[in-house]
Amino acid sequence: MTTTAPELPRIHRFLSDFHRRQAARTVEFPGAFAVLDDAYRHSRGNNHVLAGGDVDPEALPGYTEEALGHLPYRFAYVLDETAAAACVAPMEKAGYRHATTLIMAHHGPVPEHGGAREVDFDELRGPVTASWPRFAPQAPPEHIRDLVERRVARRRGAEDVRFFAVHTPEGEVAAWADLYMDPTTGVAQIEDLVTVEAHLGQGYAGRVLDTALHEAAAAGCATRFLTAFAGDWPHRWYGRKGFAIAGSVARFERV
Repeated sequence: MTTTAPELPRIHRFLSDFHRRQAARTVEFPGAFAVLDDAYRHSRGNNHVLAGGDVDPEALPGYTEEALGHLPYRFAYVLDETAAAACVAPMEKAGYRHATTLIMAHHGPVPEHGGAREVDFDELRGPVTASWPRFAPQAPPEHIRDLVERRVARRRGAEDVRFFAVHTPEGEVAAWADLYMDPTTGVAQIEDLVTVEAHLGQGYAGRVLDTALHEAAAAGCATRFLTAFAGDWPHRWYGRKGFAIAGSVARFERV
């Protein structure tokens, strides 16, 4: 069962600010805004509508169409759970599929440094590119390119953005994750934690996660969170690593 945590408003503000900052341009709507970036037109993470609690559910399909009419897909997030529930019927009527992303906040003890090191995006480009067909097997090369290169835009999203990787004894990248931090507000997000398929089950992801949590705490970020798909297994693993469900975000997609 999803429970609302006291840090959820801070997390919502962080997410909203992050999406605005990384966008090439934004379009404002009552209770919502669109983020757009033609450099990554195949990335839904860079081209979508983000709505809050005061959005008009009946208007959201129109906002999404207006903002994303030049793209082959329509995608919207709704942060507030009450508003999201009200948006389901009008969005489904407009042809959208609905799914849920969990927001999970870290409440466990801060782990020791996991031994991952900060890396430049150039070091991750090859492993990230090789990993995407596993998650999006039907995606053509131009889509993969945008999903990989969009990490460049993420540098704009927060005060302090870092990429961490852990390596095999032979020096090969085995797992990685992003860390986005706003030490001023004390909030940090861990995102895109991925293990190379050949190295699954060897503890590499845990080492990267421990490193990111340790670094976030050292930077003064008492609120540390990540997101996970509600219908997939990783959220249970995150639970064992000290994370608890703080809330959820609705995703609406039409292709």
